[in-house]
Amino acid sequence: MNNIRNFCIIAHIDHGKSTLADRLLEKTGTVTEREMVMNQILDDNPLEQERGITIKLHAIQMDYKAKDGNQYVLNLIDTPGHVDFTYEVSRSIAACEGALLVVDATQGVEAQTISNLYLAIDADIEIIPVINKIDLPSATTTIESVKKQIVDLLGCKEEEILLCSAKLGTGVDEILEAIVNRIPSPKGDSESPLRALIYDSLFDSYRGVVVNVRVFDGKISEKDKIYFMATQQTYEVEEVGILLMKRHRTKELSAGNVGYFTANIRNLQDTKVGDTVTHFHNPCNEMIHGFKIIKPMVFSGIYPADADDFEQLRESLAKLVLNDSAITYEPETSAALGFGFRCGFLGLLHMEIVQERLEREFNQNIVTTVPNVRYKVIRTNDEELNIENPAQLPSAGVIKEIQEPFIKASIITPPEFIGSIMKLCMDRRGTFINTTYLSQERVDLKFELPLSEVVFDFYDKLKSLSRGYASLDYEFFEYKAEDLVKLDILLNGEQVDALSSIVHRSKSFNWGLKLCSKLKELIPRQMFEVAIQAAIGTKIISRSTVKPLRKNVTAKCYGGDITRKRKLLEKQKEGKKRMKQVGKVEIPQEAFLAVLSIED
Repeated sequence: MNNIRNFCIIAHIDHGKSTLADRLLEKTGTVTEREMVMNQILDDNPLEQERGITIKLHAIQMDYKAKDGNQYVLNLIDTPGHVDFTYEVSRSIAACEGALLVVDATQGVEAQTISNLYLAIDADIEIIPVINKIDLPSATTTIESVKKQIVDLLGCKEEEILLCSAKLGTGVDEILEAIVNRIPSPKGDSESPLRALIYDSLFDSYRGVVVNVRVFDGKISEKDKIYFMATQQTYEVEEVGILLMKRHRTKELSAGNVGYFTANIRNLQDTKVGDTVTHFHNPCNEMIHGFKIIKPMVFSGIYPADADDFEQLRESLAKLVLNDSAITYEPETSAALGFGFRCGFLGLLHMEIVQERLEREFNQNIVTTVPNVRYKVIRTNDEELNIENPAQLPSAGVIKEIQEPFIKASIITPPEFIGSIMKLCMDRRGTFINTTYLSQERVDLKFELPLSEVVFDFYDKLKSLSRGYASLDYEFFEYKAEDLVKLDILLNGEQVDALSSIVHRSKSFNWGLKLCSKLKELIPRQMFEVAIQAAIGTKIISRSTVKPLRKNVTAKCYGGDITRKRKLLEKQKEGKKRMKQVGKVEIPQEAFLAVLSIED
């Protein structure tokens, strides 16, 4: 165990975590140059390669011969950087004794750098600060100020900060030596009863559930009878091994190691990320305190395009939850869309990724509704309700107050953008808290903001206002009572529950106007007139009309009196009236997501 080191790489988006992981794999000979067919080799999901971001944590074991002549086993976990995937970072930190904190030499300390650092400090693990991208031409002028920022943040000595260029491979040897010398070896007793933490799992169509674990005490071997403490299930272990580029069978994992096991687990609900695995006949006394159970922030309805695919969608979601424990889902019905699921996500990017994975990996054809946050409704009899779907909101007469979630946002930006960022936050009903100057070029602005105003396009607006320099991090703060109303959309007098939303009264008129004109562009023309109305309760606040298609019924009418044509037109008019009475309007998928681009 003295020669094992478990560590992860944490950083802000695009500061070079996955590239540094590539260089570590090359230097230790885990991956040959021939196998390095692409950059960011651990990002093996097509979605990760296309977007150039890490979505899932990836674990891999490396063998390294240090300068002291000893052979070390390094277990690396590469983590995502985006704020929506912070839970992945907390999971990997729970399985490690140390972390490389990577900071871009030209951009310095960003919002996610700070929040990921706090996660590591809370877990009380060793932190090695690394300044990356020192090969960039502009880096020579900024390295000194970035060092000062790190010293202020960590309280470390300047000589403890390592410099490297992950792209060129300079400074990687020093990082490997620092991992061996600075990160403590895992503590634990291989003779004690088994205690292992599940930090990730995935579904393999041939093996069932593959469980990734970090063993704290004892050992796990093939043919062992194991017990999951949270779900109270018992299984027999089939295969045990370590994670190289592919799973590598070793038949046993002892204390301090990171690896995987399969146990013919067919029921997808039996494995929970954060659960403790122990032996059935010789159990440990207490569970490992895993990471915080993550609470979804954004909710959206996911429905199969074809009602017959409901069961397939349920199965696909169950398999996806194994690999991404932050998704929650429960069945719901909609008058407009039939049977589906109300799913909870951590943010809009997370929601987008889940939709794409359902379509690509599971071949699901789905319709998604407008995302919204969870509201608390206090009824007049003081009963409290949690509302995740605007359709569940009770009538205004029985509501005492509606509370919405607020977040504490930290925005780090160059000083010249303070004015425009403040205006953006004030327009989104934000409350300014304070300003902290991190250096002459960087300011930390703290705001309280309603989550519903942030989840849509706040991040994109922030990036465009600050020319990409501002970075955002946020955490849930509290629920506050606000003047909120339910905005309904009616098509030809029929309410479409999937298009309902909860908005602030001061913005409702403007919102209804924009939504009606947006839907007018998206809903295809029918043979009859379609009236689109926005309403609060029984009061119509906005209306637009999709004009009907007109078939030329007089085309075959040559010559003769005008009354012949008029007779045909009158007949057409009668038919249209009848059609309107029974006419159902088909709503395209884009219409449900119209709200997302309403500001444009």
